[in-house]
Amino acid sequence: MNFKPRQPSPEPEINLVPFIDVLLVVMVFLMLTTSWSRLTELPIQLPQAETTASTPRPLQIVLTITAQGQFSVNQSPVGGSSMASLVAVLSPLAQKESLLIIRADAAAQHQSVIHAMEAARRSGLSRITFEAQSALPAGS
Repeated sequence: MNFKPRQPSPEPEINLVPFIDVLLVVMVFLMLTTSWSRLTELPIQLPQAETTASTPRPLQIVLTITAQGQFSVNQSPVGGSSMASLVAVLSPLAQKESLLIIRADAAAQHQSVIHAMEAARRSGLSRITFEAQSALPAGS
């Protein structure tokens, strides 16, 4: 029997110096290969081509929804905030390739947006997109 008190084993220690040396070598290698890859590119001038006339853009219908749930189509207020009145306004404007742009206020209720999408479906508008503003100020 061995009654000697045990010495606590030392904690394993990670030696960071060799790790840092390897990272520095890798970093130098990456810097050298990046700078040399630029020199191997051939200077070329791309050919020019004439374009055909641009295709006409589809009719765009802008549907605005206020925070209070009121609708306006192409900046003209809709008589009511019901889905039936919205369908009555959208139906004459709907064409095969029409694009409906929904501009909903950030505080508008989801139900108002759903009513607008359902009215678009009933009017025969299948191409729908949403307009949003950039979170970053322009020029940043």
